[in-house]
Amino acid sequence: MVRDRDEEGRARNARPRDGLGRPLPYGVPGEPRAPEGVVRSAAQTLAEAQELLDAGRPFHAHEVLEDAWKTGPPEQRELWRGLAQLAVGLTHAARGNATGARTLLDRGAGHVAAAAEAAAALGVDGPGLAAWARALDVAAVGDPPRLRT
Repeated sequence: MVRDRDEEGRARNARPRDGLGRPLPYGVPGEPRAPEGVVRSAAQTLAEAQELLDAGRPFHAHEVLEDAWKTGPPEQRELWRGLAQLAVGLTHAARGNATGARTLLDRGAGHVAAAAEAAAALGVDGPGLAAWARALDVAAVGDPPRLRT
C-alpha cells in the first residue's frame, strides 16, 4: 500500500477534504486545509481556531488546536487536547454522528475542566466551555462556542 509521506517520511494524508474533513477522491478539489505542525502562540491558536469555528469549519479548527496540543508547553497540553476534542465533537455533530459527537464532547469537556488553571491563564473559561459541551444538544448545535472570555 502506498501512503502519502511528508519530507521527513512521516505518514500524511494528502487527499483533499470536504468542509467537514471527510476525505475526497484524489484529484477532486477540496477545502483548503491548515498546514500541519505549525507552531503558533496561544493567542494565535485561539484566534485562528475561533475563526474556523465561526466559519462552520470545526474539523479545520481541530487541526489548529491539535498543533498546539502537540507543540505547546506541557502545562497547556491537556487544555489544547480538550479543545481539539471539542472541535472533533462538533465535527461529528455536523456530520450527523450523534454518538461520536457526544463521546468527544464529553471527553474534551473533561480535559478542559481539568486544565482550568491553564485555561484561565490564557483567557479561556474552561469550566464554562466544559459545561457548554456537556449540555450541548448534538442534534441542534447552533452557534459555536466562544474560546476566549
